[in-house]
Amino acid sequence: MKTVKIGNTNWQVSNIALGTMRMGNLAVSKVVDALQAAHEAGINFIDSADIYGNDPELGRGSSEIHFGEALAQSGLTRADFFIQSKVGLFANADNQIIRYDSSKSHILKAVDGILSRMKVDYLDSLLIHRPDPLMDPSEVAEAFDELQAAGKVRHFGVSNFNPQQIALLQSAADQRLLIDQLQFGLKHTGMIDFGLHTNMTDDGSVNHDGGLLDYLRLNKMTIQTWSPFQYGTFAGTFINNEQFPKLNAELAKLADKYGVSKNAIAVAWILKHPANIQVLIGTMNPQHLQDSAAGSDITLTNQEWYDLYLAAGNTLP
Repeated sequence: MKTVKIGNTNWQVSNIALGTMRMGNLAVSKVVDALQAAHEAGINFIDSADIYGNDPELGRGSSEIHFGEALAQSGLTRADFFIQSKVGLFANADNQIIRYDSSKSHILKAVDGILSRMKVDYLDSLLIHRPDPLMDPSEVAEAFDELQAAGKVRHFGVSNFNPQQIALLQSAADQRLLIDQLQFGLKHTGMIDFGLHTNMTDDGSVNHDGGLLDYLRLNKMTIQTWSPFQYGTFAGTFINNEQFPKLNAELAKLADKYGVSKNAIAVAWILKHPANIQVLIGTMNPQHLQDSAAGSDITLTNQEWYDLYLAAGNTLP
């Protein structure tokens, strides 16, 4: 398992992380299996959020409850993982997002809840989950200060923020924002398309995110990619999907060449990019987890990277 440096620090972690979103729907014994498989594969980074697993019986954060219980039963320890969580989202009983909250009082209360559910004393990193139109950067900065001074959070970042939103929060925060967590993968390539189609008038030239990829690289922020195997936004996986025959044929060809799964090749495609990227995978199936993690050690050629990009339905000007 290769590593990646988080932000502009010397904090080295596995370049593949395990997400907890699906843990709330599993028996704790299955979560134990997933944690052990992740550890065996060399994964030492856990990504969570307080909204994951909105269970009707356990309530908010059942994924974090299951993680805490599973870690205690797994034979592993807190020292085996770097742990990150996210705050700021509220959902109703149907799991529909109904508001964001980046107030100081909420952030402080949310972190206490996370630590209690996960049965840990501190988080290695905390992200603001989504940009909140009502966010007061000074309140967020005060929350960061208090959490860091209390030893509850070591590092900070954001998720799904554009460059100006990052700059606004950074203008108030003393702590360097190290991470932006974003959707990115073979079927979600907008950050790359815009750069390739500079000064053109086709669909690919539309700047959807304010030049986010270049901004993050210039500011030495780590990109954490969520849903790396999805097309659209939670529409489904492109792996072995008959809607994408060219892409799957190219994935299969390279999987055969390198002796790994299609998922591993899709991971290797993301990691080939020279930006500071860490891939988040969310499967709880131990075999699938290890299959995907194998992509960490695959280095595609430049031509193979472009072949996959084109097979995914993109064009080069």
